[in-house]
Amino acid sequence: MSKKLYKKTKSESFGQKMVNFLLTVLLACAISSQVCTAANNNLRFAQISDAHFSSFEENTSYKMLKNSGAILDDVALQINTSGPYDFVIFTGDLINKPQESELEKFLLHVKKINYPLYAINGNHDIAVGGTLTKLKFKKILNSEFRNVRGNSPYYAFTPKKGFRVICLDSIIDYKITTNGEIYKEEFEWLKDELDNHTKDTVIICTHVPIDEPFSSPNHRMNNEYELKSLLKNYKNPIIVLQGHYHCAKARQSDNIIYITSPSLVTYPNAFRVVNVNSNKKRTLVDVFLKETNLKETQTRAKLRVLGTEKLYGQENDRNTTFEIKRDKE
Repeated sequence: MSKKLYKKTKSESFGQKMVNFLLTVLLACAISSQVCTAANNNLRFAQISDAHFSSFEENTSYKMLKNSGAILDDVALQINTSGPYDFVIFTGDLINKPQESELEKFLLHVKKINYPLYAINGNHDIAVGGTLTKLKFKKILNSEFRNVRGNSPYYAFTPKKGFRVICLDSIIDYKITTNGEIYKEEFEWLKDELDNHTKDTVIICTHVPIDEPFSSPNHRMNNEYELKSLLKNYKNPIIVLQGHYHCAKARQSDNIIYITSPSLVTYPNAFRVVNVNSNKKRTLVDVFLKETNLKETQTRAKLRVLGTEKLYGQENDRNTTFEIKRDKE
């Protein structure tokens, strides 16, 4: 009697183990599916601005030009050892002097980065009446950045489903100026891009800011008002990456987030890492400031400028999280 009871109990125990095993497998599959879904809704990228690379110039009163190559190498190392990234974007002023040879030497440093590379031009990249035109600038980038194609200085790409990156050309090349402008043809193209991606999280990259981090009449976007008015017509999450002002600034206006990145060669010698996580209810945008590991260079850079507080920003300009709630359909 006891043997039979023992066998029955043992059989039930084995059956229970099988049930538990199957439940564990199903739970693991569910968790795996959620993780994959979260990963697909997540975009991580780095923004590098105003590198002002120079292979021959000495340091100026505020730019650490002689150290520009070493700072670029440090950024490449930081990115390669803190991945993965979906892409890396340079938002203008890649070089300090608009020379083809300088752009080619710049690329020798940044090609060390192991992730897809993109770039837009800045006012230091283009020579008015000189040899390095917008077309030549883009062709040189095309030869090295395998993800960048076409001859237009403005373009767009989809790094992952649900995200659209729009790269603008904000540089005036018919006269010497540090102001910017989005010309009529490009403005219409931008509107078409926004119209075609109302369900996506949109990332707009521009050298000259659409939203000034601080007032500077000689650096501002000439048609800033028109651009802001255009963006306000859309309700999906829009993230604007900016450069030109060499400062850290981040602010939100409803569903639009403006992120200004500092320069690599002026204090605080830093770049941005941005993580975006989107779902049907909300989009979270985590913004981080990554300073150079070359602390002696950074200390010397800080001593060369006044108003370091403006360049470094407040804590919420450096590291913060923004939330954009999606409208219910």
